[in-house]
Amino acid sequence: MDLKLMGKSAIVTGSTAGIGLAIARRLAEEGVAVTITGRSQAKLDTAAAQIGGAVNPVLADPATADGAAALIAAVPHTDILVNNLGIYEAKDFADISDADWHHIFEVNVVSGARLARHYFPGMINRDWGRILFIASESGLLPPAEMIHYGMTKSAQLAISRGLAEHTRGTGVTVNSVLPGPTRSEGIVDFIRSVVDNKDAPEAEREAEFFTRMRPLSLIRRLIEADEVAAMTAYLASPLAAATNGAALRVEGGMVPTIA
Repeated sequence: MDLKLMGKSAIVTGSTAGIGLAIARRLAEEGVAVTITGRSQAKLDTAAAQIGGAVNPVLADPATADGAAALIAAVPHTDILVNNLGIYEAKDFADISDADWHHIFEVNVVSGARLARHYFPGMINRDWGRILFIASESGLLPPAEMIHYGMTKSAQLAISRGLAEHTRGTGVTVNSVLPGPTRSEGIVDFIRSVVDNKDAPEAEREAEFFTRMRPLSLIRRLIEADEVAAMTAYLASPLAAATNGAALRVEGGMVPTIA
Protein backbone atom coordinates (compact mmCIF):
# COMPACT_ATOMS: atom_id res chain seq x y z
CA MET A 1 0.00 0.00 0.00
CA ASP A 2 1.41 3.38 -1.02
CA LEU A 3 1.12 5.76 1.93
CA LYS A 4 2.04 8.77 -0.27
CA LEU A 5 5.04 9.58 1.92
CA MET A 6 7.76 9.60 -0.73
CA GLY A 7 10.00 12.64 -0.28
CA LYS A 8 8.84 13.49 3.25
CA SER A 9 11.25 13.81 6.19
CA ALA A 10 10.83 12.39 9.68
CA ILE A 11 12.50 12.34 13.08
CA VAL A 12 11.96 9.28 15.25
CA THR A 13 13.35 9.54 18.78
CA GLY A 14 14.50 6.54 20.78
CA SER A 15 14.93 4.69 17.50
CA THR A 16 17.89 2.33 17.89
CA ALA A 17 15.71 -0.61 19.01
CA GLY A 18 12.17 -1.79 19.61
CA ILE A 19 9.17 0.25 18.50
CA GLY A 20 11.26 3.25 17.46
CA LEU A 21 13.47 1.18 15.17
CA ALA A 22 10.43 -0.52 13.63
CA ILE A 23 8.78 2.85 12.97
CA ALA A 24 11.93 4.28 11.40
CA ARG A 25 12.30 1.22 9.19
CA ARG A 26 8.64 1.34 8.09
CA LEU A 27 8.86 5.03 7.20
CA ALA A 28 12.10 4.49 5.29
CA GLU A 29 10.40 1.75 3.28
CA GLU A 30 7.83 4.37 2.24
CA GLY A 31 10.55 6.66 0.90
CA VAL A 32 10.83 8.95 3.93
CA ALA A 33 14.20 10.50 4.78
CA VAL A 34 14.42 9.40 8.42
CA THR A 35 16.51 10.87 11.22
CA ILE A 36 17.07 8.49 14.11
CA THR A 37 18.41 9.45 17.53
CA GLY A 38 20.25 7.67 20.29
CA ARG A 39 22.90 8.00 22.97
CA SER A 40 25.29 5.38 21.55
CA GLN A 41 27.05 5.85 18.21
CA ALA A 42 27.54 2.10 17.89
CA LYS A 43 23.81 1.43 18.34
CA LEU A 44 22.97 4.24 15.93
CA ASP A 45 25.26 2.77 13.29
CA THR A 46 23.75 -0.69 13.75
CA ALA A 47 20.20 0.68 13.54
CA ALA A 48 21.02 2.73 10.44
CA ALA A 49 22.38 -0.38 8.72
CA GLN A 50 19.18 -2.27 9.56
CA ILE A 51 16.95 0.53 8.30
CA GLY A 52 18.74 1.28 5.05
CA GLY A 53 17.53 3.96 2.68
CA ALA A 54 17.93 7.65 3.44
CA VAL A 55 18.63 7.47 7.16
CA ASN A 56 20.41 10.13 9.19
CA PRO A 57 21.74 8.95 12.57
CA VAL A 58 22.12 11.80 15.09
CA LEU A 59 23.90 11.25 18.39
CA ALA A 60 21.58 13.17 20.73
CA ASP A 61 19.41 12.61 23.79
CA PRO A 62 16.23 14.73 23.65
CA ALA A 63 15.60 13.87 27.30
CA THR A 64 18.05 16.68 28.08
CA ALA A 65 17.88 20.29 26.96
CA ASP A 66 21.37 20.06 25.48
CA GLY A 67 20.49 16.87 23.62
CA ALA A 68 17.35 18.41 22.15
CA ALA A 69 19.35 21.46 21.09
CA ALA A 70 21.91 19.21 19.37
CA LEU A 71 19.16 17.41 17.46
CA ILE A 72 17.49 20.67 16.43
CA ALA A 73 20.82 22.08 15.26
CA ALA A 74 21.41 18.97 13.15
CA VAL A 75 17.86 18.84 11.76
CA PRO A 76 16.17 22.27 11.94
CA HIS A 77 13.00 21.24 10.07
CA THR A 78 10.97 18.06 9.63
CA ASP A 79 7.65 17.01 8.15
CA ILE A 80 7.02 14.26 10.70
CA LEU A 81 8.00 14.09 14.37
CA VAL A 82 7.56 10.79 16.18
CA ASN A 83 8.11 11.20 19.93
CA ASN A 84 8.92 7.62 20.82
CA LEU A 85 11.64 8.10 23.45
CA GLY A 86 10.59 6.60 26.77
CA ILE A 87 11.58 4.52 29.78
CA TYR A 88 9.69 2.35 32.26
CA GLU A 89 10.30 0.27 35.35
CA ALA A 90 8.31 -1.75 37.85
CA LYS A 91 8.46 -0.18 41.31
CA ASP A 92 6.28 -0.17 44.40
CA PHE A 93 4.57 3.19 44.80
CA ALA A 94 6.10 3.75 48.24
CA ASP A 95 9.57 3.28 46.74
CA ILE A 96 9.20 5.82 43.92
CA SER A 97 11.40 8.70 45.04
CA ASP A 98 11.08 12.35 44.06
CA ALA A 99 14.08 11.85 41.79
CA ASP A 100 12.32 8.91 40.10
CA TRP A 101 9.22 11.03 39.45
CA HIS A 102 11.25 13.89 37.99
CA HIS A 103 13.45 11.65 35.84
CA ILE A 104 10.68 9.64 34.21
CA PHE A 105 8.68 12.81 33.55
CA GLU A 106 11.70 14.49 31.95
CA VAL A 107 12.41 11.54 29.67
CA ASN A 108 8.87 10.52 28.72
CA VAL A 109 7.06 13.85 28.67
CA VAL A 110 9.36 16.86 28.53
CA SER A 111 11.51 15.39 25.75
CA GLY A 112 8.56 15.27 23.36
CA ALA A 113 7.22 18.64 24.45
CA ARG A 114 10.64 20.23 23.77
CA LEU A 115 10.78 18.93 20.23
CA ALA A 116 7.15 19.68 19.45
CA ARG A 117 7.66 23.25 20.68
CA HIS A 118 10.37 23.71 18.05
CA TYR A 119 9.00 21.78 15.07
CA PHE A 120 5.27 22.52 15.36
CA PRO A 121 5.39 26.23 14.31
CA GLY A 122 7.25 25.33 11.10
CA MET A 123 4.65 22.71 10.27
CA ILE A 124 1.88 25.27 10.73
CA ASN A 125 3.71 27.77 8.51
CA ARG A 126 4.14 25.15 5.77
CA ASP A 127 0.54 23.98 6.25
CA TRP A 128 1.55 20.31 6.54
CA GLY A 129 3.00 18.17 9.25
CA ARG A 130 2.52 15.25 11.59
CA ILE A 131 3.37 15.00 15.29
CA LEU A 132 2.90 11.61 16.89
CA PHE A 133 3.33 10.69 20.54
CA ILE A 134 3.97 7.00 21.20
CA ALA A 135 2.05 6.72 24.45
CA SER A 136 0.63 3.50 25.96
CA GLU A 137 -2.55 1.87 27.12
CA SER A 138 -1.08 2.63 30.56
CA GLY A 139 -2.15 6.23 29.98
CA LEU A 140 -5.76 4.99 30.21
CA LEU A 141 -5.25 2.07 32.60
CA PRO A 142 -2.34 3.05 34.91
CA PRO A 143 -0.64 -0.16 36.06
CA ALA A 144 -0.35 -0.65 39.81
CA GLU A 145 3.25 -1.82 39.48
CA MET A 146 4.46 1.37 37.73
CA ILE A 147 2.16 4.26 38.53
CA HIS A 148 4.79 6.86 37.64
CA TYR A 149 5.04 5.43 34.13
CA GLY A 150 1.26 5.52 33.70
CA MET A 151 1.27 9.15 34.79
CA THR A 152 3.69 10.09 32.00
CA LYS A 153 1.59 8.35 29.38
CA SER A 154 -1.54 10.18 30.53
CA ALA A 155 0.44 13.41 30.25
CA GLN A 156 1.42 12.58 26.67
CA LEU A 157 -2.24 12.16 25.77
CA ALA A 158 -3.03 15.56 27.26
CA ILE A 159 -0.22 17.28 25.34
CA SER A 160 -1.19 15.58 22.10
CA ARG A 161 -4.86 16.52 22.33
CA GLY A 162 -4.11 20.06 23.48
CA LEU A 163 -1.61 20.66 20.70
CA ALA A 164 -4.09 19.35 18.13
CA GLU A 165 -6.42 22.19 19.14
CA HIS A 166 -3.90 24.58 17.56
CA THR A 167 -4.12 22.89 14.15
CA ARG A 168 -7.63 23.99 13.21
CA GLY A 169 -8.00 24.57 9.48
CA THR A 170 -4.46 23.48 8.66
CA GLY A 171 -2.84 20.41 7.11
CA VAL A 172 -1.13 19.55 10.40
CA THR A 173 -2.30 16.75 12.67
CA VAL A 174 -1.27 15.65 16.16
CA ASN A 175 -2.17 12.18 17.38
CA SER A 176 -1.14 9.57 19.93
CA VAL A 177 -0.52 5.88 19.42
CA LEU A 178 -1.22 3.59 22.38
CA PRO A 179 0.67 0.30 22.17
CA GLY A 180 0.17 -2.41 24.71
CA PRO A 181 3.04 -4.58 25.97
CA THR A 182 5.26 -4.91 22.91
CA ARG A 183 7.95 -7.53 22.33
CA SER A 184 11.46 -6.28 23.01
CA GLU A 185 14.47 -7.21 25.10
CA GLY A 186 13.26 -4.79 27.74
CA ILE A 187 9.75 -6.22 28.02
CA VAL A 188 11.10 -9.76 28.37
CA ASP A 189 13.21 -8.62 31.32
CA PHE A 190 10.26 -6.66 32.74
CA ILE A 191 7.95 -9.68 32.57
CA ARG A 192 10.57 -11.80 34.31
CA SER A 193 10.77 -9.20 37.09
CA VAL A 194 7.03 -9.22 37.85
CA VAL A 195 5.91 -12.84 37.38
CA ASP A 196 6.02 -15.42 40.17
CA ASN A 197 7.88 -18.16 38.31
CA LYS A 198 10.94 -16.30 37.06
CA ASP A 199 12.73 -19.50 35.97
CA ALA A 200 9.91 -20.75 33.74
CA PRO A 201 10.38 -20.82 29.96
CA GLU A 202 9.71 -17.50 28.25
CA ALA A 203 6.36 -18.62 26.78
CA GLU A 204 5.13 -19.65 30.24
CA ARG A 205 6.24 -16.35 31.79
CA GLU A 206 4.39 -14.48 29.06
CA ALA A 207 1.26 -16.56 29.64
CA GLU A 208 1.39 -15.90 33.39
CA PHE A 209 1.86 -12.17 32.78
CA PHE A 210 -1.27 -11.91 30.66
CA THR A 211 -3.34 -14.21 32.87
CA ARG A 212 -2.45 -12.54 36.16
CA MET A 213 -1.39 -8.97 35.34
CA ARG A 214 -3.03 -8.10 32.00
CA PRO A 215 -6.18 -10.24 32.03
CA LEU A 216 -8.17 -7.79 29.87
CA SER A 217 -6.01 -8.45 26.80
CA LEU A 218 -8.04 -9.98 23.99
CA ILE A 219 -5.07 -11.24 22.00
CA ARG A 220 -3.27 -12.68 25.06
CA ARG A 221 0.19 -12.15 23.60
CA LEU A 222 2.89 -9.54 23.22
CA ILE A 223 2.37 -7.11 20.37
CA GLU A 224 5.05 -7.03 17.69
CA ALA A 225 6.87 -3.75 17.07
CA ASP A 226 6.00 -3.91 13.37
CA GLU A 227 2.30 -3.89 14.30
CA VAL A 228 2.76 -0.58 16.12
CA ALA A 229 4.89 0.76 13.27
CA ALA A 230 2.15 0.06 10.73
CA MET A 231 -0.36 2.20 12.62
CA THR A 232 2.20 4.95 13.15
CA ALA A 233 3.20 5.08 9.49
CA TYR A 234 -0.44 5.37 8.45
CA LEU A 235 -1.05 8.25 10.87
CA ALA A 236 2.08 9.96 9.54
CA SER A 237 0.76 9.79 6.00
CA PRO A 238 -1.51 12.06 3.95
CA LEU A 239 -4.05 9.22 3.97
CA ALA A 240 -4.76 9.96 7.65
CA ALA A 241 -5.53 13.65 7.12
CA ALA A 242 -8.95 13.37 8.77
CA THR A 243 -7.57 11.80 11.95
CA ASN A 244 -6.53 14.54 14.36
CA GLY A 245 -6.45 14.90 18.13
CA ALA A 246 -7.01 11.16 18.46
CA ALA A 247 -5.56 8.39 20.60
CA LEU A 248 -5.28 5.28 18.43
CA ARG A 249 -4.99 2.00 20.30
CA VAL A 250 -2.69 -0.87 19.28
CA GLU A 251 -2.97 -2.62 22.63
CA GLY A 252 -4.62 -5.92 21.89
CA GLY A 253 -8.02 -4.98 23.29
CA MET A 254 -6.87 -4.35 26.86
CA VAL A 255 -8.94 -1.17 27.23
CA PRO A 256 -12.53 -2.36 27.74
CA THR A 257 -14.32 0.64 26.23
CA ILE A 258 -15.81 1.32 22.81
CA ALA A 259 -14.45 4.87 22.45
